[in-house]
Amino acid sequence: MISNQSPKKLRIIIAGGGTGGHIFPAIAVAQAIQKLYSDTDILFVGAKGKMEMEKVPQAGYTIEGLTIAGWNRSSIFKNSSLPWKLLKSFFQVRSIFNKFKPNVVFGVGGYSSFPVLKFAQSKRIPTFIHESNSFAGKSNQWLSKEAIKIFTGTKGMEPFFPSNKIIVTGNPVRQNITKSVFTKPMALSYFGLANDKKTVLIMGGSLGAASINEAIEKNLVSFFEHQIQLIWQTGKKNIAHYTQAAIGYENVYVNSFIDDMSAAYTAADLVVSRSGAMAVSEIALTGNAAIFVPYPHAAEDHQTFNAQTLASEGAAIIVKDKEVNQYLVPELIDLLHHEFALNEMKDKVKQFALPDADLLIASTIIQYFQSIK
Repeated sequence: MISNQSPKKLRIIIAGGGTGGHIFPAIAVAQAIQKLYSDTDILFVGAKGKMEMEKVPQAGYTIEGLTIAGWNRSSIFKNSSLPWKLLKSFFQVRSIFNKFKPNVVFGVGGYSSFPVLKFAQSKRIPTFIHESNSFAGKSNQWLSKEAIKIFTGTKGMEPFFPSNKIIVTGNPVRQNITKSVFTKPMALSYFGLANDKKTVLIMGGSLGAASINEAIEKNLVSFFEHQIQLIWQTGKKNIAHYTQAAIGYENVYVNSFIDDMSAAYTAADLVVSRSGAMAVSEIALTGNAAIFVPYPHAAEDHQTFNAQTLASEGAAIIVKDKEVNQYLVPELIDLLHHEFALNEMKDKVKQFALPDADLLIASTIIQYFQSIK
């Protein structure tokens, strides 16, 4: 190992990001590690220009950014600089390691995690991986052979990883979601909404979802006529346009990002969402009925796999992205008008909840660290 620090101190790098689905679980694990093992120094490593560079410092942690980008599936020509960026990132990683001297590295996925964990493995520093999706990413598959343990969000990941290394933990969810202080009336009041109407939480992930947003905008009159309230998280893109569209609708709360998701989940009778791994986990833990619209361009179509895990057991409904304009709103309105079906879905989704993933991951890492001191 390259660390010459005191063996009593855990110095851990947490690598990855790109979306909230990677960042917030990483922060949850960092908080759990500090709770269980106070003599810990934590450094995050992410990609420059991505949301982790904002959200991680807001959570009170230091982060270093790499000059790296992921594979662009829509334009092959935009990938011409990738080899140079990857090479540069390895030099940046070496510099970060020489300064921080980690004795453990934990990767949560996203392209910025690959050079960090690969460098750690080349220096024989113990690495741990968390795979949140039902279909494993290529980076995590490549790194898994030399990882100590692979934490997975779902069962059945043996086709992707060595079975003797897998620990099914679920996905770490922010504590303010799992331990909400809101009652439903309080949550509705938080968004300025009424207590006597059905409420739908619309979210397209931390980056927004154009197809969902467009379908919602086109049907604002219909929601008003059916006395349905909306908590509409649009993402940053075109927020001014959607805010303007919602003017005059007292039944609609609109924002680019919802800081307190515990309030949003508590207020909602139904959730419409992309099916990123974290959204699926949060919905299961909060016991919400959901209509999933998988992002069709996700790597290996993993969002469809995530949603099917629940939908195959009647715990959620799937609407294809290309069919959103035709089916989403009618499906939504129909479900809200059938209380029995709505409640049955809420009961079934709770069976997929895996609580305390953050503590399980943190304790496993700490126990291994203590065993090698």
